[in-house]
Amino acid sequence: MTSWTDHTLLNPSAPIRFAILGAGRMGLEHGHALMGLPEAQVVAVADPLPEAAARVARLTRAGAVYADPHDAIRDPQVQAVIIVTPTSTHAALIGAAARAGKAIFCEKPVASDLAETEQVMRVVQECGVPFQIGFQRRYDAGFAQARQRILAGELGTIEQFSATGRDPAPPPLAYLALSGGIFVDQAIHDLDMARFLVGEVEEVLAIGDARVDPAIAGLGDADTTTVLLRFVNGAQGVVQNSRRAVYGYDVRTEVFGSGGKFVLDATPRTPLLSYAQGVSMDHYQFFMDRFKDAYRAEIGAFVASLRAGTAPQPGPFDATESLRLALACTRSLKEGRAVRVAEVQGDAEVHGDAEVQGEAEVHGDAEAQINAAGGRTPAQPT
Repeated sequence: MTSWTDHTLLNPSAPIRFAILGAGRMGLEHGHALMGLPEAQVVAVADPLPEAAARVARLTRAGAVYADPHDAIRDPQVQAVIIVTPTSTHAALIGAAARAGKAIFCEKPVASDLAETEQVMRVVQECGVPFQIGFQRRYDAGFAQARQRILAGELGTIEQFSATGRDPAPPPLAYLALSGGIFVDQAIHDLDMARFLVGEVEEVLAIGDARVDPAIAGLGDADTTTVLLRFVNGAQGVVQNSRRAVYGYDVRTEVFGSGGKFVLDATPRTPLLSYAQGVSMDHYQFFMDRFKDAYRAEIGAFVASLRAGTAPQPGPFDATESLRLALACTRSLKEGRAVRVAEVQGDAEVHGDAEVQGEAEVHGDAEAQINAAGGRTPAQPT
């Protein structure tokens, strides 16, 4: 296996050569992002649909097109991969790329199963390749600034957190059947923001129903959910999600503390409020519109970290722990009880206390800093 370090030492001033694995809407989005970065070059695209692969290849001027993503991984020109294939293929592609010495960016989740996620994240760490999971909200300007100011102590002791996430309409049933459920597929972004802004969650209590489409209940899933959170640092939280909002894509977050609160509200698509027959604004209709800048920023940060030789963020620890939290919500809903997040275990060998601590230390984990401060941000005096 050729290591990532060996790749970069060949010519540190040359663009990093990427393969995009998956040529759907996210493949196009990340292709646009890479085309805007002089430090990156797309050399290969892989997708079993020839028309889709050719479209992304034309956009990115990639010289190689493959039907099988494993062929792109084996391409000696490729130094890094962007994985935007169906969720069920992520873990196998991550493992193959890691063993081939390629840097990896993967859309969430790594897998819908915790044991498989832990196993392939261990492969990534053993192979020593850079890895970033696609939680793009961490690179949204509002969420990123809120985190910085929370860590600086501006809100004092964090006491409450709330988040709302509603999509315009449910995806097709065929997609939902393979999605891992509403918590893994949709709410995981809000749950990741809970960890990002407040800290680790100790316990969850979830309720939910199929109020939008009864057929979703037939899949063993819900389309309307509410989750209560109890954080390790003592803060309380609530996360609400729905698969349908007739007015468009709706994301709202609030963090409340002893020193005030931050509100990330549903912003208008155009910075214009109309005062005619009432007050109106145009609303975002899709998550890719709302977070377009964040998607570009996360890819830019990934490339920058590869250039600097630093660990990309969020990495294996956050990929694993946000999934664990989502699965705790799933278990709570199915079993009708409060569930401690620590109950959700995959491979017990991976998640001994020492390894979790070590992972947090390696990645400068700010959530661990918040929790260690006993519910205070690190800058807050005792």
